[in-house]
Amino acid sequence: MFKRLFGVLVVIVLLAAIALAADATRFFLSPLQNATGQLVMVESGMSFRSIARRLLDDDVIRHPREVHYLSAYARATGVANRIKAGEYAVPAHQTPAHLLELLVSGKTRQYRLTMVEGQRFSDFRAQLDKDDAIDHQLTGKSDADVMAAIGHAGEKPEGRFMPDTYLFPRGMTDTAFLKRAYDAMQTYLTKAWADRADDIAVDSPYDALILASIVEKETAVPAERTRISGVFTRRLKKGMLLQTDPTVIYGIKDYDGNIRRSDLRRDTPYNTYTRPGLPPTPIAMPSREAIHAALHPSSGDALYFVSRGDGSHVFSATLAEHNAAVDKYQRGS
Repeated sequence: MFKRLFGVLVVIVLLAAIALAADATRFFLSPLQNATGQLVMVESGMSFRSIARRLLDDDVIRHPREVHYLSAYARATGVANRIKAGEYAVPAHQTPAHLLELLVSGKTRQYRLTMVEGQRFSDFRAQLDKDDAIDHQLTGKSDADVMAAIGHAGEKPEGRFMPDTYLFPRGMTDTAFLKRAYDAMQTYLTKAWADRADDIAVDSPYDALILASIVEKETAVPAERTRISGVFTRRLKKGMLLQTDPTVIYGIKDYDGNIRRSDLRRDTPYNTYTRPGLPPTPIAMPSREAIHAALHPSSGDALYFVSRGDGSHVFSATLAEHNAAVDKYQRGS
């Protein structure tokens, strides 16, 4: 009787093992049941079982027993110790094998943030502070603290960061993001300075950055950048005041969108109507194209330019020609 009972139990255990093995095999060979793509966050230091439970919580896998299947497989194959932290976008209907390949690959979901050409650093910081994919460490800190945090204490931040669209994983710190943009600008500026033309009026890469920021703010027409740069280069060489409105605006606190005669007369470090040479810092984040223009000014005799009102400009070699263009396009006479 005991032998018969033992035999029955053995058969039951074997059948259960076979059924379990068949179920596990089905699980590994079949697509997951998530109908839509899921986002899964794998945090640094998580055990694989914790990761598997999170997959269950996020409905990537559907049954608690699949946590055990996945964990056992990951341990047996060595995958458990190769998972990389980050946020993953798990496509719908992936097999468990493909899911594990994704978690090992480190191909985390990428977010994007654009630093716009001509944007002020203060405006970009406000934009950065609102991005919920960023780990905010610098919010509320001074510009001096920010520059120290990225390893460039004592530098002014304006103009030091390359305008571009940056891809980054969730959890990147604002410190790391800004350091990346800073390094991108320095890399480009160093190369651009090495390739500069001979007839420029600036003496250092930083001065080129300042001039480029003015060029960036003066025109939105790509073909005009080198011509604008040419005008400012000739004025600097002749010792003429630059007399450029964007620098004046930069020096006005709480600028309301209107520049007045009194603003042009009010002396600030950025008023190029009252002070010779370049302002003390860039006035915006210049693009690669503006930096190239600052270091490759067009030749010619133009010393003045005025907006036509459509984004383009009229260039003049003499004050009389310039005044006539101002009358035509600005005063409507």
